[in-house]
Amino acid sequence: MTNRSKTLYTGVTNDLFRRAYEHKLKLISGFTKKYNITHLVYFEETNDIQCAIAREKQIKGWIRQKKIALIEKVNPDWNDLAAQWGEDSSSPDVKSVDSE
Repeated sequence: MTNRSKTLYTGVTNDLFRRAYEHKLKLISGFTKKYNITHLVYFEETNDIQCAIAREKQIKGWIRQKKIALIEKVNPDWNDLAAQWGEDSSSPDVKSVDSE
């Protein structure tokens, strides 16, 4: 996730729709609320929590340029992928993104 200044936040969740909503409405105190991190610009999906945590740690260990390259590979305009979520009562159509 990011903000207008492209400050990056990497996290893991078992419910992307709920978590993006929480970040957008700043419902949870912490880094994302402090820095106004409200735009979902990249995500990956897996059913294995251990793989998800390992991938989160891997990405967090990368230099900023590598993180930006990963985002821009699938979302070159840094569009908010969750911008339309919740406008109707349905859940988002979340698709997996291949990891590097």
